[in-house]
Amino acid sequence: MPRPTVNRTPFGAHGPTDVDVWTLDSGTGVRAEILTYGGILHRLTVPDTGGAPASVVRSLVSLDDYTGKNPFFGALIGRFANRIARGRFVLDGVAYRIPATDRGHALHGGPDGFHTRVWQAAGEATDTAAVLRLTLHSPDGDMGFPGALDVAVTYTLDTAGTLALDYTATTDRPTVVNLTNHAYFDLAAQGDIRGHMLQVDAGSYLPVDDEGIPEGPAEAVYDTPFDLTAPHGIGERIALPDEQLRRAGGFDHCWVLDGSGTPAGLRRAARLTAPGAERIMEVWTTEPGIQVYTANQLDGTLAAPDGGRHERHSAVCLETQHLPDSPNRPGHPGTVLRPDEVFSSRTELRFPHLTAATD
Repeated sequence: MPRPTVNRTPFGAHGPTDVDVWTLDSGTGVRAEILTYGGILHRLTVPDTGGAPASVVRSLVSLDDYTGKNPFFGALIGRFANRIARGRFVLDGVAYRIPATDRGHALHGGPDGFHTRVWQAAGEATDTAAVLRLTLHSPDGDMGFPGALDVAVTYTLDTAGTLALDYTATTDRPTVVNLTNHAYFDLAAQGDIRGHMLQVDAGSYLPVDDEGIPEGPAEAVYDTPFDLTAPHGIGERIALPDEQLRRAGGFDHCWVLDGSGTPAGLRRAARLTAPGAERIMEVWTTEPGIQVYTANQLDGTLAAPDGGRHERHSAVCLETQHLPDSPNRPGHPGTVLRPDEVFSSRTELRFPHLTAATD
């Protein structure tokens, strides 16, 4: 069996800083390409059941496209994924304010969040995996957040074709942390995910107001379009007449995963299946929630490497994370990190059709 490999090649420069693309090759058909700019998952090539390879994530053409205005394509998100209402929160009696970037609210860490940074990188290959470790130092006061934060995100691609993302962070002052990856998935590589089947292992979700902020506590998904406890076509669900779908233009909601109130353990969050079941992806995580976003705001402005355009509903994001606006919601799982603690999280992308093809 071929051994996993790790390779680095130049991808351009961001100001005075060089940007590289690191290629992790499982040796068994799955390959991940990751940029040091934003920690972006630029490509994730996965064979289908017939062995034909294609990237299952939507990408941009050049570094200039990634550094320009775009909706977080493939990027690592921090310090705080999702929204903080009005960009304000209070921690230990002290009020903090984060720059508002989305309808008056702070989104994904602010305009200069981790998705805009060039990360330090180190790669290695073993007999069983190709590994890339990305590190970043975020100084005290960065984007308004308290405490100096040191973050590491490790991408590991093993010979079974599983891509794991391990996140850790430490701080020198109390702060809040919520990290994720913002890949846009399209398992058919055809620019339309409405024919994909989606299952989410969650009995409740967070309804939102017109500005994407949770209206209150989680509500049961049953008898709503948000009931994905069994697989349903994405297009069929988001076309249903429903006020929540109207507000977001489709799914842009956080599901509260089953078992999220128990000590963090790796559990399945979602299963995405391409038309004809030619590719299947499962998302496993230690996080309590998953934000499902059906690319409602893409409008064809951005070009894809294959010459096409990124249109509305051309992809789906499955962002494992803590719940939105958690610093202002005492009932949500906590996102406070203190100096004597280590933030730790793991998410895995598994492709069970690959295992079935070899059985």
